[in-house]
Amino acid sequence: MTTQEVLLELRTKHGLSQEQLAEKLFVTRQAVSRWETGETVPNTETLKLLSKEFDVSINTLLGAPRKLICQCCGMPLEDASMSKEPDGTFNESYCKWCYADGKFAYASMEALTDFLSQHMASDSFTPDQVRAYLSQLLPTLEHWKS
Repeated sequence: MTTQEVLLELRTKHGLSQEQLAEKLFVTRQAVSRWETGETVPNTETLKLLSKEFDVSINTLLGAPRKLICQCCGMPLEDASMSKEPDGTFNESYCKWCYADGKFAYASMEALTDFLSQHMASDSFTPDQVRAYLSQLLPTLEHWKS
């Protein structure tokens, strides 16, 4: 989906006219129209307002051009699993289980590995295999890089 398609879909899904959305964002109706026709793209500050208004990440507003993963545990990120800062803005770097209310849930890579090896293990993926996988993955993520 393109930014214009995402914005149109979100606006109509929330039952807002272009005029109503424009008032909420302190822009003109014409600006909303230009976004929806693809003539322009909202600026950074407006994207932040749109993110809050529709409770979606900026990545989603831009048509999800990047595949995001949690930079602590490696889980794929979607809006529903993405963490938020204390002010309610999305943090596109971490999942809500690793980072919440401005704090990280795991003090060490070992603590995270212990937790995940218990919860990711299955008949086809033993705890030792999970640990081996995580020992390769976690050091490559931003949160754990030295």
